Amino acid sequence: MLDTDFDAGGRVSLGLTATTIVSQWTWAATLLQSSTVAAKNGISGAFWYAAGATIPLLLFATISVQLKVNAPGAKTFLQVIQARFGNRTHLIYCFFAILTNVIVTAMLMLGGCAVLTNIVDDLNLEFSSMVLVAIIGSYTFIGGLGATFYVSYFNTAVVFAILLVFLVKIFHSPVDGDPLGSIDRVYLLLNCSEGPDGNHENSYLTFLSLDGFIFGVINVVGNFGTVFVDQSYWQSSVATKPKQGMWGFLLGGLVWFAVPFAFATTMGLAYIALSTYWGQDLLTPAELGQGLVPVAVANEVLGYKGHVLIVLMILMSVTSTGSAEVIAITSIVIYDLYQIHLKPYRRVADTNGCILCGKSRGRMANPRDQCSCTSMTHCKQCSADDVNQENNKRVIKPGFKCKVHGNYRTYLELLKYKRDWAIVITSILFIPLTLICYRLNVNLEALYNLMGVMIGSSVVPIVLAMFWSRLTGRAMELAAVLGLVIGVLAWLLSSIILHRKFDLSLFLQNSSEDNHFEFSMLIGNLAAIGSGGAITIVVSLVTQPPVDEAQQTELWEKTRDIDNPLSPWTELYIKEFAITEKKLVFNRPSLQQMKAEFMTTYRTAMFLGVLLTVIFIIVWPALMTLVTVFSNTLFRWWIALSDLWAFSAAIFIIVVPIATEIMDMVKEIRAMRGTRRVNVSSDLELNPVRTPKPVVTVSEQA
Repeated sequence: MLDTDFDAGGRVSLGLTATTIVSQWTWAATLLQSSTVAAKNGISGAFWYAAGATIPLLLFATISVQLKVNAPGAKTFLQVIQARFGNRTHLIYCFFAILTNVIVTAMLMLGGCAVLTNIVDDLNLEFSSMVLVAIIGSYTFIGGLGATFYVSYFNTAVVFAILLVFLVKIFHSPVDGDPLGSIDRVYLLLNCSEGPDGNHENSYLTFLSLDGFIFGVINVVGNFGTVFVDQSYWQSSVATKPKQGMWGFLLGGLVWFAVPFAFATTMGLAYIALSTYWGQDLLTPAELGQGLVPVAVANEVLGYKGHVLIVLMILMSVTSTGSAEVIAITSIVIYDLYQIHLKPYRRVADTNGCILCGKSRGRMANPRDQCSCTSMTHCKQCSADDVNQENNKRVIKPGFKCKVHGNYRTYLELLKYKRDWAIVITSILFIPLTLICYRLNVNLEALYNLMGVMIGSSVVPIVLAMFWSRLTGRAMELAAVLGLVIGVLAWLLSSIILHRKFDLSLFLQNSSEDNHFEFSMLIGNLAAIGSGGAITIVVSLVTQPPVDEAQQTELWEKTRDIDNPLSPWTELYIKEFAITEKKLVFNRPSLQQMKAEFMTTYRTAMFLGVLLTVIFIIVWPALMTLVTVFSNTLFRWWIALSDLWAFSAAIFIIVVPIATEIMDMVKEIRAMRGTRRVNVSSDLELNPVRTPKPVVTVSEQA
């Protein structure tokens, strides 16, 4: 079925969800840009990259729960927007969603190609981009989302294994003649290095770093956009089991923190130490902007083997993220553009109309003209069609004969065909996107800092669309569009004022002589997300009067009407929560029942998300600023924390997914056995075995 290609059946376990979150969030930029920030700002750079990008994942756990409650049948967050606010608002946010995917794709392709062309002699940009696209497209096309969950497990395990190799080599493998290899050697070289002017005492061993703090703010704003506006993370939420999605995002976020934190601490500080040891920078400013710090360090500490490990690491990250972006773009094209706007199966007045027969369902239906379509799960003719399709070995399969579901199933087969072409075309378009960015001299660092300016205005409206019943479509539209304009203008004008001249090349250029680039990006990012949020709230309060409880319920019933008529979401949730038929309202759990079932999950997600966010952006940095410059002892404790987090995360991400999959398999086997026993006992009750009476002959009667 088409849905399983995009949501993996909605039965993905906690372990695989956490693994996939880590894999999707481990961009090429995670490995390259985090090391660059650490190489420029020292220990604060590695922390701010990791913390700033972890916070959106932790807070998204609450959004994940809310999606399960208010729109359990939705496959994209854009479907919720369309159900609430109509087609115009829906199209605007389709643009922002695809823009987010384009920016993320450009970053991963630029980072991956930069590494390959730098390491492999005579490899040009065109061929390297073709290689990456071939790898991404092939396994996305073959497996869909279900396969990527398992491939993500392998990719994440490889990334952590290589991370630990570099960590041990640089901090815990002393060799005579090697400038690195122990914590004391690295500390000595860092202590002799001269850091940027914005750092306290020009030291790399301090949290009192102006540039590091500015980057931290930019990082938080930008990553809110690339999580909340990126369909790939909503896709992971949709694919998880109802109550396990929240834990997948929370644990996935904490595990992912180890990747940039440990990797950037290792490679970024090693870069500074090696540059001090050799008396000159290992990279030019242009190469630094491309994120080649890990490449340079790997070459110094492991030579050719280091290059191989870095290439393998980048390929793992590019493949996972690239595949997630391809599926995200394809799902938007199929579910939100083709199925709603271009060629819908049947145009209905709203989401309450049955797409199979056009009649109203449930609460809004007239008893005389009510939809009576059943689920495909209980349709005998559909089962016969499935057997027919499976047994037929011809290329052209026979049509569906079911009078209720047959035409719609034929339509879904057409969508599968469109999906395949969408995957191929989307993957191929990655190549010109990479070449255009390269020709425009857009480097990884500039694009990473710019993403919040471009998509930050849509973050608050999307979040409120899942929670706030008073939100209006006009507020959504104005916030996204005007916020984008305000953010771009703030960025450009601040850059002109700071540089005191109009020069297009300066807008995306980070000079080592000043911090004008960081300040202009900071202003643009804050203007985009701040104006978007303010416009959303103000316009909604002005244009929409308060709504009562009945209106709120009806509003969320619209989003709960989003469904696939062949396999309704109610079947999964009734089984998951063991809800009896007597408790169903119009053949599905009521909104109050759903809220009651998810209440503990929601409160846990909210509490842990907020608590961990406060720890990461307030408590931890505040404690670190009490120490002006790290002593040798404190630096050793800092590296020990990095080691502990990295090894613990590696153990978790390798062991837990396997354990949860085995537990799920055992539960399924037990459930199947129990079902068989019930069926056998019911058959015996309906058809009891009768003992035949003995035949009495005439002689015996006599």
